[in-house]
Amino acid sequence: MRKAEKKYGFEPEYAVAPGETLKEVLESLGMSQKELALRTLLTPQTINRIIMGTQPITHTTAIRLEMATGVVASLWNSLESQYRELLARMAEQERISEEKQWLEQLPVKEMQQRGLLPMPATDEELTRTALAFFGCSDVRSYQGLWTAPDVAARRSACFETDIGAAAAWIRSGEKMAHEMDCASFSKSGLRSLLPRIRSCTVGEIEKAIHEIQRLLATAGVAMVIAEPFRKVPWNGATRWIIPQKKVMVLLSLRGKAEDIFWFSLFHEIGHVLHDERTRLFINSGHDKDEVETRADAFAA
Repeated sequence: MRKAEKKYGFEPEYAVAPGETLKEVLESLGMSQKELALRTLLTPQTINRIIMGTQPITHTTAIRLEMATGVVASLWNSLESQYRELLARMAEQERISEEKQWLEQLPVKEMQQRGLLPMPATDEELTRTALAFFGCSDVRSYQGLWTAPDVAARRSACFETDIGAAAAWIRSGEKMAHEMDCASFSKSGLRSLLPRIRSCTVGEIEKAIHEIQRLLATAGVAMVIAEPFRKVPWNGATRWIIPQKKVMVLLSLRGKAEDIFWFSLFHEIGHVLHDERTRLFINSGHDKDEVETRADAFAA
């Protein structure tokens, strides 16, 4: 897998309001703030707030400034946009700095080795990249998606699962599944493929995997394989990534035994065919609830 590329360039630690430019323009024109207010039909207080950076320059104000100063409105609009964006980025940087302790919940070194996070990198860069990897804007949104509902509730009965590592494994599978070209999901199409898929399992495993991936894709199933993280003792997972159209079947090669791998594949297909589409299903190989028992029976 290609190493993650650092995409962040120079980011200033301070922001200059467009009012500073306006102040310089007024000085060059020998125009007072009061005169500019008269020429633009804006109040002197508004002009002062713009210069101080506490009031934004609207598109209407930019046009008025153009008429009064000769500096085109597009420049004022551009300066204002850049200033507000930079203020937002500085606030975001401060927030990320406060959230960097969240990294302790993730398998950072393993993710770096797989190219999912940059190395070397500061804690702030790692935090930002990790949030982007999970498709989350902040730690609270990550917790809502990964630690509260499905993943945390589906811990293996026999292993103490690291939730951060589990989320990283599932998310890596999701990203690969999104990149796969698949037809829209067809339950009848998937059922019709089962005999052909079974026949592939007796051949050489690498060729069989490629052929099964191709077959499943024609029925809207993205079968992906991701190396498990050390603290994720799971055989597979199933999640719908495009409602009603595309479902991910994620498998690991944990244990390297072909019979476990093929059983896990049909276990996940059982979830696709028989179970609800809003839930994340995780196969640890040790769960005993009704849904997992039914999937095991289907696989058998």
